Amino acid sequence: MCGFVGFVTNKIEIDKPTVIQNMMNTIGHRGPDSDGFHVDGNVTLGFRRLQIIDLTPDASQPMFNEDSSISLIFNGEIYNYQSLMDDLKAKGHVFKSQSDTEVIIHGYEEYGVDILQKLRGMFAFALWDKKDESLLIARDFFGIKPLYYTQNTTDNSFLFGSEIKSFMKFPGFQKELNKQALKPYLTFQYSALDETFFKGVYKLRPGHYMIYKNGEMEINQYWDVPFETEENSLEYYVQQIKETMEESVKYHRISDVKVGSFLSGGVDSSYITALLKPDKTFSVGFEDYEGIFNETNIAADLSKQLGIENHKKIISADEFFDVIPTVQYHMDEPQSNLSSVPLYFLAELASQHATVLLSGEGADEIFGGYAWYETSKEMRAYEKIPFIFRRIVSNIAKKLPENRMTTFLVKGGQKVEEKFIGQAKVFDEKDAWKVLKDDFKDAPSPVEIVRESYDRVPGKDNVTKMQYVDMKHWLPGDILLKADKMSSAHSIELRVPFLDKEVMEMAGKIPAHLKVNDIDTKYVLRKAANEVLPDEWANRPKVGFPVPFREWIKQAKYYNKVREVFESDLAKQFFHTEELLKYLDEHYHGQANRARYIWTVYVFLVWYKRFFIDMED
Repeated sequence: MCGFVGFVTNKIEIDKPTVIQNMMNTIGHRGPDSDGFHVDGNVTLGFRRLQIIDLTPDASQPMFNEDSSISLIFNGEIYNYQSLMDDLKAKGHVFKSQSDTEVIIHGYEEYGVDILQKLRGMFAFALWDKKDESLLIARDFFGIKPLYYTQNTTDNSFLFGSEIKSFMKFPGFQKELNKQALKPYLTFQYSALDETFFKGVYKLRPGHYMIYKNGEMEINQYWDVPFETEENSLEYYVQQIKETMEESVKYHRISDVKVGSFLSGGVDSSYITALLKPDKTFSVGFEDYEGIFNETNIAADLSKQLGIENHKKIISADEFFDVIPTVQYHMDEPQSNLSSVPLYFLAELASQHATVLLSGEGADEIFGGYAWYETSKEMRAYEKIPFIFRRIVSNIAKKLPENRMTTFLVKGGQKVEEKFIGQAKVFDEKDAWKVLKDDFKDAPSPVEIVRESYDRVPGKDNVTKMQYVDMKHWLPGDILLKADKMSSAHSIELRVPFLDKEVMEMAGKIPAHLKVNDIDTKYVLRKAANEVLPDEWANRPKVGFPVPFREWIKQAKYYNKVREVFESDLAKQFFHTEELLKYLDEHYHGQANRARYIWTVYVFLVWYKRFFIDMED
């Protein structure tokens, strides 16, 4: 886990070394071991290093080629760097280090932007080509590493980096709220647009690169998720998963520092742990809760069976609420996945023992692990009726009072493109519209946001379509972003072996019926994992990373804490607060479960206060 930031500016009065140092200091948590910067005319590059591969000064960044015509700042890991290095040495390139960073420099010299196709790993980087006077910035295949950019500056200076907060130290950066971001966030629970919550600040999409030259941006896609089904037996794909995952974990364990693993009670992290067999595993749960809110005993039991030392932390409600502003500060944008908070504590715990941690993110998306992917028995029976008739019934049901039956009939007459926007769906759009002030209603609908993704997979089965949508939106926007930001907050590097280019190539060939069927979700993955895991872990139902927030806000102490925020003048800038208080009281009195509505709004208000009221630019 490292961090970088840079800018291209024509400002002659700017003290570039001082400015870049201030920007770098803002992301010091990403790289506590060393820092460095490089100024070349209008281009300035800054870097914070967390030492993982080649711990010598030779691997420091910014890194240069032999004549310093190419300079690079890079965050991530290239797992096939050794074979790439051998290939490039055979072609005459001379290396000064044993780091994976240097293969990008010489790879670019040899192949240009086509080096991106040869990389296997997670990465975000910025490469300045002095001879061509062009800047190349690129982001990995899945979006494991974040990369932001903006020209929302008083003089059109171009800024880029690992975290948005670093931009605020650039003189002339215009910090403004992007009003269009709030309505989609209420439904998706994360920043769902390419433009972030900061007006004019954008995320470079996964699998894309940008060439910035002569003040102009050119953005291109270099990779897309491969879903090309090949019929084969269950046994064949079980063997393919075993071989590919063993290889992926072997690559992901490469490190010159200590490696451990996150471990819950689920099959994904358990499978990674069983293949890795680290010295230590790490788990968290919640005080006063057993079972769904505290699986630390399950993690400890598996660790004991595997002969691994397990460390755990039990989180109290007070600890949870106290750390929310810090979590949202590190997230850069409001993000209301409740699991971000326990993940923050998990990373803190792990940082005391290891620098590199492996985790199970991505398995649900590529192997079909979510309940949304599974059609209920009742719906399967209903879908035997021709769609045209179900469509008529759906349109009638929309006009009737909402209940379980009418909801079933509405969905039964909809295409997947109309009813699935991704794993997170918090506010119904009509409720978001009702609770928001008019200034924040002008934004794309959830269906409009995901339409482009559906348009790229015409003719695929519904499970594949949903997987593709999740991999383009939910995975980079929520799952991977919180993994990166919560781990970097504690100066550790989180690696995700399921999200490997070769694993995806293999998994994209598996037919949907082997992933999701009447027996289980992630069916074929569970079969493969069962080869190294006991039945209890291989077949454990998915529970995610549950948090007892819905129970806590039924207690007066936490109810009043949230109520104070909902009644504030700050809340009244964005929301019709009488609606918020109605949701809060309904939940408190047990009339309805409004926990996710409450949490999503609460998080946004905490985030806004942290960045727009408390923070000095």
